[in-house]
Amino acid sequence: MFGLDKKDKSLLAIVAILTLLAPFILNPFPTDSAMAQFNAGYPDLMQRFVIFGIFAVGFNILFGLTGYLSFGHAAFLGVGSYSAVWMFKLLSYNIIPAIILAVIIAGLFSLLIGFVSLRRSGIYFSILTLAFAQMSFALAYSVLSNPKFNLTNGETGLQVYNDDPQILQGANAPDLPHLFGLSMRSTYTMEIGPWAFDFNAGYYVCAVIMMVAFYLAIRIFRSPFGMMLRAVKSNQQRMNYTGLNTRPYTLAAFVISGMYAGLAGGLMAAMDPLAGAERMQWTASGEVVLMTILGGAGTLIGPVLGAGFIKYFENIFSKINDNVLHGWFAFLPDGLEDFVVTIIHPFVGKGWHLTLGLMFMMVVIFLPGGLVEGGQRLAAWVRGKRNKGKDKTTGKTEPAE
Repeated sequence: MFGLDKKDKSLLAIVAILTLLAPFILNPFPTDSAMAQFNAGYPDLMQRFVIFGIFAVGFNILFGLTGYLSFGHAAFLGVGSYSAVWMFKLLSYNIIPAIILAVIIAGLFSLLIGFVSLRRSGIYFSILTLAFAQMSFALAYSVLSNPKFNLTNGETGLQVYNDDPQILQGANAPDLPHLFGLSMRSTYTMEIGPWAFDFNAGYYVCAVIMMVAFYLAIRIFRSPFGMMLRAVKSNQQRMNYTGLNTRPYTLAAFVISGMYAGLAGGLMAAMDPLAGAERMQWTASGEVVLMTILGGAGTLIGPVLGAGFIKYFENIFSKINDNVLHGWFAFLPDGLEDFVVTIIHPFVGKGWHLTLGLMFMMVVIFLPGGLVEGGQRLAAWVRGKRNKGKDKTTGKTEPAE
């Protein structure tokens, strides 16, 4: 089925179930409870989960398979966003042409940058991609915002105005990004007792696209092309000695990865029709590196898990302030309550980066394979416990090795 083996079909099914049931899975606590602070099932955050999952899956095709560490992938994310918004301004708010243009422009841009950057490897490649990304940020922020040919609108950001052409925008079409009339902000809320679950059209559009992108990533990983990229990561110098030119393969991986980033940027603009230069900053490039390493570089589902983990921390833990903490620990005596809040305060709210940094350090030190390795170890431990339980029940002993 779809050219996948049993293991990959199971993995694809798991990802599909998690994405389709996300409104239920991410809202485990009643809306009126104190723990509702940790619910993440609202449309904006769920959209970010899948969009940055696409971004990280694409980055993993380059970094996880070839070992080439790019610090400039945010440039393709920003280019995709700008391209999508320009399509909204010129044609219509329909997201399909916008996403297609975002992927094409990001692919062409990554072809140009990759052709130059891939002349070097290792740290030199990383610095080159970082330099290109910073130049792109500077162009978007200042040079391309010149009133004579305003392509990016500078620090204000590119957005759609009433006097834009929008030559294909129908009279009855929504005045917001839509999919053939279905508004991306259309949301149905299901209330079951004290729980509320939001089903957003924009999220499910992004989720379906992520499933297609994830499926394509599986095919790339299992293809002869993917095996060639693994060989490049293993020992590129030895491959060159055999007379095999590896640059076309690494360039193809770079372009594919850039197109994934452009797709993510186009979807970001489709959910919120605004594109700004901040999406091209080096911090955005570093964020996708963290997502991939945290989840498990070179694995299929790892980048998706890493993207969800970081975006959860960014949006949930950053909202925990002193008032929330005092509400949680109000049952303690006043002096003890203030002491506990003082201890926790640096790790939440504006200090959520500190908590994320500590957790990232622990993962790198104890789980070099990321969250995927942690899941594998946990599954092996559970299987070991289960097997020991069976042996005790049957009275059989395991043979000596």
